Amino acid sequence: MTAVAKKQIDTLVKVQQIEIEAAKLNAYLKKLPARISSLEQQLEEFIQSVEDDEAAIEGFNKQYRALEADVQLNLSKIQKSQEKLRSVKTNKEYQSSLKEIDDIQAANSKLEDEMLELLEKIETAEAAIKDRRQHYAEIVDESNRQKESIERDAARHEENLVELESRRVAIAAQLDAGLLKLFRQVKAKQGDLVAIVAVQDAVCQGCNMNIPPQVYNELQRCDSLKYCPSCFRIIYWQDQDERSE
Repeated sequence: MTAVAKKQIDTLVKVQQIEIEAAKLNAYLKKLPARISSLEQQLEEFIQSVEDDEAAIEGFNKQYRALEADVQLNLSKIQKSQEKLRSVKTNKEYQSSLKEIDDIQAANSKLEDEMLELLEKIETAEAAIKDRRQHYAEIVDESNRQKESIERDAARHEENLVELESRRVAIAAQLDAGLLKLFRQVKAKQGDLVAIVAVQDAVCQGCNMNIPPQVYNELQRCDSLKYCPSCFRIIYWQDQDERSE
């Protein structure tokens, strides 16, 4: 590999570094819509929880009114039964009326217990709604703040992507067309976007496998293009001075 070819390899490494950085930015940007969607969903769930509590309270109140009506109806029946007691003529009729009153009173007692349970449920739900309403503005503000932060982050990363692409195009223009095509072919076969890697101390930095001594010696002469026999990436020799840069 001549000095010019060595320069081409160095340029290719720069192109790859830019493309890897751009890929990371793109991967990050792809996650941002999901983060915004998650914030919106959390807010929707919060609003829905308030609406659910309001609906529950309305349901409890409806049940309470129905029970209250039943209690009033039973009180009316008790009053009629008590009036009926004044006109009974036999002990049997008297005992029957008393039992009827007792049964209605027992039923009312059960209804009143249910009404008390409903009142407790209403009180609990109303307290929950009050607490949520007090924090609603804070939650909305925090959600909007996070969304704005994400959107600013996205805009900044998109600007960086434009800058990276401009740099990539300018640097790639310095490459031999055949070498760039070869780079693309090797890259397409790799799952990590890395098509060209350094070899340090006879070890491929792409797969951490040892390079055969003959290949390593030829690689250090820098007079031809070499591939790692294990991962098939393009390889180049990186001496101690280059590593410390």
